[in-house]
Amino acid sequence: MKILDVGCGTGKTEGAIGLDNNPRSDADVLHDLGDIPYPFADNEFDLIVSNHVVEHVPDVMAFITELHRVAKPGARIKMLTPHYTNPDWANDPTHRNHINSYTFNTFVAGRKVFDFYTDVELRPVRTYVSLLSLWKALGIEFLVNLDQRFYSMRFLRKFWEQYLSYIMRGKELQFEFEVVKKQL
Repeated sequence: MKILDVGCGTGKTEGAIGLDNNPRSDADVLHDLGDIPYPFADNEFDLIVSNHVVEHVPDVMAFITELHRVAKPGARIKMLTPHYTNPDWANDPTHRNHINSYTFNTFVAGRKVFDFYTDVELRPVRTYVSLLSLWKALGIEFLVNLDQRFYSMRFLRKFWEQYLSYIMRGKELQFEFEVVKKQL
């Protein structure tokens, strides 16, 4: 399995090729993530990991499109990012993008708000939001993520995102997608 760790920092995924723009990182390849294309061939990776990176990139659409390009058909993309209501989000002046549970719907068939933005397609495998400790202890985190077990319960996540997330604040979002590529 060929793994790419995008924005690997100093905690590169074991066995992965690390990509980062910081020479003090564990990167095998130094490259500015805002500079497209990345120095990899099409359809090269089975797994792409990106932890706490998408909130920093200058163009989320270009970033996801580039991850899609270098991923093999059926590959997995796993991302970890702060939820936009995380009170620590503002502590890092390099954060640019606010992410919630629905940010990547633009890439999901049947969920696109504007279907003319991109031809890139991802299939959601998992979306999990962690909440601040108090809300986790009270079981709110369990309820918000119940849609992962029972799709019919997806209204709980939507209700939390739209009405409660500024009170019962999110901490981090974990996304896992399967890369969909159309056969030519």
